[in-house]
Amino acid sequence: MIDIEDHPALLEWLHTWSLIDGANARCENLTGGVSNKTVLVSTRDQSVVVKQALHELRVATTWECSPDRIHREGLGLRVLKEILPPGCTPNWLAEDKTQHILVMSAIPAPHDNWKSLLLQGRVTSGHIDQFATLLAMIHTAEITPKMQPFRDTSFFEALRLTPYYEYTGTQVAGAAPFLNALAADTLSQSSHLVHGDYSPKNILVNNGRLILLDHEVMHIGDPAFDVGFALAHLLSKAHHLASHREDFVHAAHGFWSRYRELTDCGPERATRAGRHTLACLLARVAGRSPLEYLNKEKQQRQREICLGLMNASDTQPMDIRRVIDHFSTGIEDTP
Repeated sequence: MIDIEDHPALLEWLHTWSLIDGANARCENLTGGVSNKTVLVSTRDQSVVVKQALHELRVATTWECSPDRIHREGLGLRVLKEILPPGCTPNWLAEDKTQHILVMSAIPAPHDNWKSLLLQGRVTSGHIDQFATLLAMIHTAEITPKMQPFRDTSFFEALRLTPYYEYTGTQVAGAAPFLNALAADTLSQSSHLVHGDYSPKNILVNNGRLILLDHEVMHIGDPAFDVGFALAHLLSKAHHLASHREDFVHAAHGFWSRYRELTDCGPERATRAGRHTLACLLARVAGRSPLEYLNKEKQQRQREICLGLMNASDTQPMDIRRVIDHFSTGIEDTP
């Protein structure tokens, strides 16, 4: 098996597949992800991104998943191309199922990673509106025969439920009953196309437009997971950036309002989305992939807030607005 970070070997592979002329090509390893090796290959005339899935993810604790998931991402690229407006995802170019390699078009410069912009406090209503709108388009898509492979949830379980919910339940005393019940309920849902990794880290901004990346966890399941996963990122950044806290809380409410306008999300799904928001907020400080920007004190505060809400969930409604408001109140005195 070739290693795409061995650039001469990668260029030879690309030439063999007639994807790029190796003469004068430049290779640059892209960082920021934990589950794949990713290389940008550029010539004078074109640029492509090459991804190769890792069996063992690059995190502090042991976390493994079949590299076959890269081909789930390939299918995701092709399916989303039919669902989303033009230019909202890279173009699929090729896959090698022996080498677990996926090749896609590179997003033209200039572009920014949306997570990086948000961590600078650059929260805009236009981006939040797009964030909600694109997710609503995924969730309202008709399930077609091409999407049947998405009924396999093994990658979602290995990359989300086990490391986020089940593992967190072993690390936070008292959280396991809530998290394990939510994981079981999530697997019982099979109604909608779900992205599974819908976060600012996986979004580029090009000329004001959001472009979605990283689709290896796509499946048919519970759309409430995507909502909670996305909101947890906005609220965690509210916790991190005190000077922009109000902006992020407002963005969380705006995201939810716009999503509700565009989907058939009823009270039951809304309640599940609130539970997923809470679970993801906890998992991002106690799971296998903790957010790098929250310090120890804020990680502990986030644990305490989430556990308090989880303990009250049997007697108080777990709607999203309550989760957002309770969380924002709990962090309002942190610097």
